Amino acid sequence: MSRHLADHRTRTTGGRLKHFLRIARTPRETWQHSRKTPGSSRLVQFLRIERGRSA
Repeated sequence: MSRHLADHRTRTTGGRLKHFLRIARTPRETWQHSRKTPGSSRLVQFLRIERGRSA
């Protein structure tokens, strides 16, 4: 008994995997945000809120 026609696929060169890995390795500004260190103005705002003062 021989295999079905769909079972005789030709080997792929891995093109889909290559393109997936290329896209996955490139940094994307829209998805990855860099964490900035909190500045002094942010600290001032936290202290103002802690003291109970509003803007």
